[in-house]
Amino acid sequence: MRHAILLFFFLFAGMIPNALACDLCRQNQPKVLQNITHGPGPSGTIDYLITWGAVVIVLITLWFSLKYLLKPQEKDPGHIKYMILNQNASAHGRE
Repeated sequence: MRHAILLFFFLFAGMIPNALACDLCRQNQPKVLQNITHGPGPSGTIDYLITWGAVVIVLITLWFSLKYLLKPQEKDPGHIKYMILNQNASAHGRE
């Protein structure tokens, strides 16, 4: 497992310089977004609205994913997750 983590780290670290913008792209991007990626940045108001709208959607999705993953708040004994959990418990002799 340790080797897999190290391999992933070195592969990921090796890709970072390729993902950053080159000098020409850095000059052509808006000041706020410089050195983030290759190519031109948003060119107008609509592009910024689309970008920030996507950021908001991703953040909301991340918030609810973490919220319901960490504290599901499902207490109903008839919920489908209990059918699976009880089946696994009885198969392993815990019930």
